[in-house]
Amino acid sequence: MEIFYADPPEKPATLPKPIPRRLRDGLQMLLQSIYPDSDQPALLEQTIAAFWPGNEHPKRRGRVPANTLWSERDSYVITYGNSFVNGEHKPLDLLFDFLDTRLKGTATGVHILPYFPYTSDDGFAITDYYAVDSGLGAWEDIGRIAENFRLMSDLVINHCSSQSTFFNEYLLGHTPYDRFFFEASPDDDLSMVVRPRAHPLLREVETATGTRHVWCTFSHDQVDFDFSNPEVMLEFLRILRFHISKGVRTLRLDAIAFLWKEVGSPSIHLRQTHEIVRLIRLLADYTAEPLALLTETNVPNAENLSYFGNRNEAHMVYNFSLPPLLLHALLHGTSKHLNAWQMSMPPAQLGCTYFNFTASHDGIGMRPAEGLLSEEDIQRVIDTAEKFGGRLSMRKMPDGSTRTYEINIALFDALKGTIEGEDEWNIERFLCSQIIAMGLEGIPGFYIHSLLATGNDHDGVEKSGHNRAINRHRWHYPDLLTQLDDPGSRHARVFNALTSILQTRSKQAAFHPNATQFTLQLGEQLFGFWRQSIDRSQSIFAIHNLTGETISIPLMSLNLIDGDTWSDLISGEHIGGFGGDLEFAPYQCRWITN
Repeated sequence: MEIFYADPPEKPATLPKPIPRRLRDGLQMLLQSIYPDSDQPALLEQTIAAFWPGNEHPKRRGRVPANTLWSERDSYVITYGNSFVNGEHKPLDLLFDFLDTRLKGTATGVHILPYFPYTSDDGFAITDYYAVDSGLGAWEDIGRIAENFRLMSDLVINHCSSQSTFFNEYLLGHTPYDRFFFEASPDDDLSMVVRPRAHPLLREVETATGTRHVWCTFSHDQVDFDFSNPEVMLEFLRILRFHISKGVRTLRLDAIAFLWKEVGSPSIHLRQTHEIVRLIRLLADYTAEPLALLTETNVPNAENLSYFGNRNEAHMVYNFSLPPLLLHALLHGTSKHLNAWQMSMPPAQLGCTYFNFTASHDGIGMRPAEGLLSEEDIQRVIDTAEKFGGRLSMRKMPDGSTRTYEINIALFDALKGTIEGEDEWNIERFLCSQIIAMGLEGIPGFYIHSLLATGNDHDGVEKSGHNRAINRHRWHYPDLLTQLDDPGSRHARVFNALTSILQTRSKQAAFHPNATQFTLQLGEQLFGFWRQSIDRSQSIFAIHNLTGETISIPLMSLNLIDGDTWSDLISGEHIGGFGGDLEFAPYQCRWITN
């Protein structure tokens, strides 16, 4: 395979000046805590030089009362670089064409899942962090997209491919790579380690210095780095700076929770992991380019929220509990658990926000539902998803048993019915799920196959042997365009509805990611919340029917201000007669505003 390389940034030997005192003091504190046994003055100099090569200088952007990294206009599309193919053009060319012709002016950002050379896991076993997979395109193609959309890119920071240059150098015993990967012994007590997979944790390898056992959290082709070695941290700062130079403006820290390992511990969410996130955040605060950090932590809700830190870690965290709770609500026709969760969610701190999504390239994680749904409810969701064609990925528990880690299914097919079976409300139910995500506090992100109402790709599962392939379909681009140009196709009906509503959303100040939000109590068949713009100029009552029945509520239950003119932004309907009732068709959503 031909690979398009770009020269890695040089490693300057001198510290660029001036260094703002706040940056210097913050880095010194973090480096001392993370690497107490290192030569601190030298490590500080190396850290600054890795992130600001050459004559570049760190300079803090001015503080403002509210975060300027996002607004109500923002949303992201999540896609692989090769979601569209035609056998003639580079996939990144086709992706740009789709974004430019179908989503420009609708979505502001695009998350391109790993576009680097790789050996497995659809891009998450990277062989070279400084190259673009030639099967997708080249750096110029990434740059063209980055010039027109805010580019989110993955920093696969926990592990790399077992066929990477880094790991080959480790096997050969060459410095500094001989200490780049985490080793343990089969005799170590690893019973406390939190596992996202069911395979053996350690992989035996032969190196120039003898037999070693390397730590592999996700697969034996994905070998975990050893961040207790500061050389690993420095290399990733150089990688990050290089990616920023190529147009990356939102950084997704992949599998960040597992970064730091300690034998005899759970090896998840350790103190040093959070401090490395803080270190990256501190550096990001001094980049000339506006860089936002998003942490990917598919874990229970409270653990996930910890990555906001004290406004000094992630700018954004995934709302990981939303997908399983939303799926449960729409399969059961009840907002009971969705309401309870939403009422307990704290508003994001100033300068932080949530990243709301309903489906991803992986699947619907079930760990974030722990403590929010009962075991019986979780099992009913799993059973229904399997009935609708879904597959299951498992993880290993400390007692050796396995448990469902995620459901692998296309969300459109996951919502083809309820726990009672399939029905005629598939499109309406699916649109309801997406509209809910659009209205909640935070920034919405739409997986490409949700936008396109793509169904389960069972052929992809059979060909690849991997359950996750079920929601990683590759569209033949001319076929997709034919479907989107046919207003009667389900793909066009869903895509056109979602883009139209998303355009409406982008004009509403009450949908600013940090606008006020309160949960409404309208009975279990409805899920509703109230949003108010930061300047209090607009209120929106976002209400969604979670059932296949027609539901009516008294208008007075919304406490609309009499004398104001209220209307439904989605249907265009005028809302009047404050003593009457408001009707919701099956799965209808309303955005009632003044």
